[in-house]
Amino acid sequence: ASVPEATAVLITCTWSATAAVLMDCDTGQILYQKNADKRMRIASTTKILTALVVLEECGLRQEVTVMQRHMAEGSSMYLRDGDEYTVEELLYGLMLVSGNDAAMALALHTAGSVEDFAELMNGLAAGIGMTGSHFANPHGLDAEDHYSTARDMALLAAYAMDNDDFARIVSSRSAVVQGQALYNHNKLLSLYEGCIGVKTGYTMAAGRTLVSCAERGDTRFICVTLCDRDDWDDHAALYDWAFANYEYVRVADAQTLYRVNAVGGDGPYAAARVESDVYALLPVGAEWDISLELPPFVVCPVRAGETAGRVIVTSEGETVCELRLVYKADMP
Repeated sequence: ASVPEATAVLITCTWSATAAVLMDCDTGQILYQKNADKRMRIASTTKILTALVVLEECGLRQEVTVMQRHMAEGSSMYLRDGDEYTVEELLYGLMLVSGNDAAMALALHTAGSVEDFAELMNGLAAGIGMTGSHFANPHGLDAEDHYSTARDMALLAAYAMDNDDFARIVSSRSAVVQGQALYNHNKLLSLYEGCIGVKTGYTMAAGRTLVSCAERGDTRFICVTLCDRDDWDDHAALYDWAFANYEYVRVADAQTLYRVNAVGGDGPYAAARVESDVYALLPVGAEWDISLELPPFVVCPVRAGETAGRVIVTSEGETVCELRLVYKADMP
């Protein structure tokens, strides 16, 4: 469903972000966008991808020995040469206090060099579908060949929040690592009810960048703003608007059966249905329509679970989702 025009104009006029996206976390549906595909610097929100690569390549309990070459300029968790940390402890330092030293320690532990780790980052990004991005380092310090888009960062955050370890770490307001208290830079965790992540970022060239996730009930949204001086307020305003104006509606019921003419079977019809109940995110009070694509007949035998056709759900002239219809039971 498209954003109501008056609301979209209001949001655009009051927003300071150069680029932004508001996305449904579970379906990928974009509710609001502004310069969504503009390639921009993303600062420390890079560390979302860094953490994911580490989680996919390493065990949380692996030991990492800190070395002098792990030190980096900018934000830090104040690692010292010779100290030993687990991967999990370094991930808390990476995601809560945005430690560039933690980013380097994790990257070099995982891949041996920044270049090889960046290759892993770009491989994972491509697999997620981040077509407008390229990563050159694990910390997000400015580099000409290091950039992303608001749309890509929303895709990344949605993918990341499905990782239980990642979600647990980024939703933590604080943690204690070897006696050191770490406090999450993401103030939205305490400022906005339902915020459960994910990462802040800042450099002078990138400006303020923020990727966040908020949930209420079964609904989760991802918000991304790039180069936005009022990011806390903008995220809160967009979430308020989305939660007030959108809801999940069951648009297909697995108990509803559709008939396909059967030839050569033990009955005149084969029953088809969607595989499970399907919910779609729609504007509050919106109506929707269902159209069927089914064959004029099927020649038996028919096997349960075979594709029978599809259901197309539309609302306000736009396709909401397309669902596979399968045969309910065997028909010899």
